[in-house]
Amino acid sequence: MPGTEVTVHVNRGTATPLEATSDALETSDSFALLLEGHETPAHVHCRLAGDLEGVASIGETNYYVEPDSVTAVPVTVTTDGLDRPVDGDLEVVTGYGSESISIAVTAVPGPPNVDVDESLAEPARSEPDPTTLERLIGPVATAGGFDPGTLVVLALGLVAIGIATVTTATIGGPIATAGLGVVAGGVLVALVLLLR
Repeated sequence: MPGTEVTVHVNRGTATPLEATSDALETSDSFALLLEGHETPAHVHCRLAGDLEGVASIGETNYYVEPDSVTAVPVTVTTDGLDRPVDGDLEVVTGYGSESISIAVTAVPGPPNVDVDESLAEPARSEPDPTTLERLIGPVATAGGFDPGTLVVLALGLVAIGIATVTTATIGGPIATAGLGVVAGGVLVALVLLLR
């Protein structure tokens, strides 16, 4: 749960100098405690309690919170190797210990790590399956000794010549006949290049 935050209002002018926006948090990742200052500055002490101390840590424990400012307290949680949830409290204390609140924190096992090797960055190359092409063309491919790809081009060339012939017979004229010649020549060039 990257980006998880818990906010504690400090000296907001209410009966209690500390107010948390949430009294419980469940996470499998590090999170931020935001100390939001209001009317008067305050010294705030943060600490972890319970089993949470075994999987979490706070870099600094004492903070000076100024009015109308937000102080971020990073809480590092390491759930690697956890097989069960770990419970504890994040305690925020001010007024030299006279005022405090506790936020229940449960560290849950994170998603399993996935090993990624360098081959994942290489694009996958898919080679055509020769058996698929042979099934499509049938025994003609092996009987004539031609490559299946050559036979496919030959078949498409014959279809193109057939369409050009029908078009020439229907329309007639020198332009249609020239078109038939261009199509036949193109098929012939393609076959010569394939059989090289």
